[in-house]
Amino acid sequence: MRELTKLLKVLSDESRLRVLNLLQERECCVCEVMQVMEISQSKASRILRALYDTGLLKLKREGRWALYSIDTNRAKGYAGNILTGIKHSLESNPVALEDLERLKKADRIGPACVVKRRAGQPARKTSVARGLSG
Repeated sequence: MRELTKLLKVLSDESRLRVLNLLQERECCVCEVMQVMEISQSKASRILRALYDTGLLKLKREGRWALYSIDTNRAKGYAGNILTGIKHSLESNPVALEDLERLKKADRIGPACVVKRRAGQPARKTSVARGLSG
């Protein structure tokens, strides 16, 4: 019961749902999540860490890249059902669809991504909930 409660608490955050939507499409590094969601490196890392701590994600090191993806071996049973439900719920959500389009253009650029953010690139705030109501 504790694992389920922890998972549902983590998934009650819009940003985490958006990142989970990206990861259901393909594996991502922190800088790709930053680019898609236009957030800081620390926020992207915190979101990925929270999802990783639930056991939904696996982490693979590839050179200087830390790549996150859905852990299909651990995401079975209720977790798999929850992931399927999230994917289905976000299929027609405008923000989630826009995120997936941005993911197609995201690059694994490492530290350069952080430098871009520090240079004053504005963070955009969008709402999945707004997409659901409109």
